[in-house]
Amino acid sequence: MARIVVLGAGFAGLWAAIGAARKRDEIGASDRDIEIRLIDRNPYHNIRVRNYEADLSEVALPLPQLLDPIGVSHGIGEVEAIDSARREISLVTSSGKATLGYDRLVLALGSEVMRPDIPGLAEHAFDVDTYTAALRLEDHLVSLGRSAPSPGRSTVVVVGAGFTGIEVAAEMPDRLARAGLTGSRRIILVDPNPAVGTTIGAHARPVIETALSSLQVETRLGVRVASVEAAGVHLSSGEFVAAQTVIWCAGMRASRLAGSLAGARDRLGRLLVDPFMRVADVPGVFAAGDVASSVVDGLHPTVMSCQFARPMGRFAGHNVVADLAGLPLLPLRIDWYVTVLDLGAWGALYTEGWDREVKTTGAAAKATKQTINRKRIYPPMSGSKDDLFAAAAPTVQAPPPTYGAPRR
Repeated sequence: MARIVVLGAGFAGLWAAIGAARKRDEIGASDRDIEIRLIDRNPYHNIRVRNYEADLSEVALPLPQLLDPIGVSHGIGEVEAIDSARREISLVTSSGKATLGYDRLVLALGSEVMRPDIPGLAEHAFDVDTYTAALRLEDHLVSLGRSAPSPGRSTVVVVGAGFTGIEVAAEMPDRLARAGLTGSRRIILVDPNPAVGTTIGAHARPVIETALSSLQVETRLGVRVASVEAAGVHLSSGEFVAAQTVIWCAGMRASRLAGSLAGARDRLGRLLVDPFMRVADVPGVFAAGDVASSVVDGLHPTVMSCQFARPMGRFAGHNVVADLAGLPLLPLRIDWYVTVLDLGAWGALYTEGWDREVKTTGAAAKATKQTINRKRIYPPMSGSKDDLFAAAAPTVQAPPPTYGAPRR
């Protein structure tokens, strides 16, 4: 029996596993012919892009409900190393250390927030990188709401004014109110760049600035965090901000496991893959999602987002089985790119194209964002094999729907 191992149950890994099962079924093979095994440190699929929200009740989807109906086995373990020459994976499980062999591997361990060696950061800062981290932040805010007034109790410092940091900061006024932190509240967005959203583009920046101003989110730009303590944060400008909540959202990097393979990598540590999701010069290994970079339209490499991770996973799953069976592989090509940035109670921002031209804003863009976050990126939860296989077809979805009149 041949074995395909998928590492990671995020947007790329989940869809790689389902896509592989779909292709296995299509060629008339069974789980006795080709075993598909998914390994993740958690027993759930995290809708990671919703971790900034207050309501986390629907962002951790049990893997058995998604994988058992299609004959994909799954296990919980921390990947320690990958030996591509021996085609073996070293794991740490609840039973101890283990080794798992494979005939084909799909690496989909994603990315993680970068945590520099800043004094006090590890001990005192929060993040929304994982479901566990998001729960910890929510529990912290609720605890503050129940505590007596004290300096910095209702002040939140968000570090990093990129996509995640802006969404966290914009959502925070409602989250503080929900936690019972009424009265004088402060949300401060810190970034070393001279403007918010420098990676998002000049077209979008005025909209973001308007929204943050409306939400009374302060900014500290052109400064860095010097140190963090329980009572607040010291900035490189010399300012000390009394804050009992510091949230770190400053940059992402591919899983360290990408560095253990011989393939070329980009500045974010992502493995360079071909249109079939194969890692160059590493036989039998495919990669998808945030751990991989692929040029999808002849010019632009993928961005770390579920928009690319999901189709990369579907194509990787299809191709890994096709490769094992000696069948033709399908190249991934995506000819469109959009961004939808949640801006809290103000609404949202929707852009199209690689230059991120603003198309809709406010409530209209918010409707698009909610369609994506709450429907479009969810796998079928019916437990139906047919539903799961239909959703895992190696195709690229059309752009998400837009609502309201286009911005001019």
